Amino acid sequence: MTNSPAKVYFGSIQHGARAKFASIGAKVDKIIELLDLSTIEKKDKVAIKMHLGFGDGYQTVPVFFVRRIVEAIKAQGAFPFITDNPTSVYNAVYRGYTQETCGCPLIPISGVKDGYSYTRAAEFHGVTEMEMAGALHDADALVDLSHVKGHNSCGFGGAIKNIALGGFAANTRWKKYHTVGQSIPYWDPDKCTPQHARKLVKSCPQKAISYDEKKHKLTISFDICNQCMECIKADEGVGCLKIQQENFSVFQELMAIGARHILNTFDEDKRFFISFLLDITAFCDCWGFGQPHVVNDIGVLGSRDIVAIEQAALDLIAKEGLDEKMIPPFIKANLDPLVDLHPFARLHGPMKNPYLAVQYAEKMGLGTSEYELIEVLSPEETMKMKPPKGVSEDEPTFF
Repeated sequence: MTNSPAKVYFGSIQHGARAKFASIGAKVDKIIELLDLSTIEKKDKVAIKMHLGFGDGYQTVPVFFVRRIVEAIKAQGAFPFITDNPTSVYNAVYRGYTQETCGCPLIPISGVKDGYSYTRAAEFHGVTEMEMAGALHDADALVDLSHVKGHNSCGFGGAIKNIALGGFAANTRWKKYHTVGQSIPYWDPDKCTPQHARKLVKSCPQKAISYDEKKHKLTISFDICNQCMECIKADEGVGCLKIQQENFSVFQELMAIGARHILNTFDEDKRFFISFLLDITAFCDCWGFGQPHVVNDIGVLGSRDIVAIEQAALDLIAKEGLDEKMIPPFIKANLDPLVDLHPFARLHGPMKNPYLAVQYAEKMGLGTSEYELIEVLSPEETMKMKPPKGVSEDEPTFF
């Protein structure tokens, strides 16, 4: 990586003419052209890592765009395949993703039993090793194709999260990422009676606290905690509980470690990042239900630098702000204009600063947060282009 700003190409959802040359489809094509897929060699096996959703979670990257990306890779003489966790691959057809619609095979990222993996060392807060998904390990090139949205565990799901969690087998994905926050002590059992523990459980409006009376063990799910601090109020006078930034930061730092393992598998000139800032929801696609978009559609980004594209996505979302009327009523968002928070931190709590994973990734040398945003086919540009004549249906018809 150089010290100069990274190029991030941007196609806005806004268009300047009633024509497809001004639409986001054309902008995706232009971004792919500028990313220069020529570094993908003939017969390369190209992993397109994306989230295929789950259940009724349909708000992922539309197959319309996926197909365009697949065809661009095929034009290089390479063999693309779409990959995600086995569960999402198995039921992807219900959300429109098939080999026929996408134009390439859909392959479980870690095998049919979610266990095909390669071990990578970690040595981080009790996580000694991570099981990298075998399909990524075996690929020659990577297209990290992300649907940008909020995330209850880390504030933000984008290019880093897409490979950092989605690029590992189930044992790492669920049992290590989602428990690493427990490695920072937060509860003193000697100061807490069973009666007081039950009081703490009842104090949490998110139901993020549980208590095992037989083991005398209190557990906080930091994935769900939005740092409302009702439990700390309930703990006044006892002092057995702490809610600390570190309990949340370790998840994001482990994501950066995971992303580094994935990226180190590929040559630098065979890594591509495309992020769609459309249908920007509060929660991840894996929840399996349709959600209101809490930020207006922005557009699409492309880069060769994972840190730069994440920084740009977060900056664009910060500039756009929340569509407050679309925030679900069960989310107790902090909408105080005097409090300086990113829109995703307003939804999930100030300790889930979405920039943290980006900062950790930059410190690990995965890229730069300094970027040049290069807009393609801007509305101002396409307004000056001559629109087509005739009706919208210009292909053969049965009429």
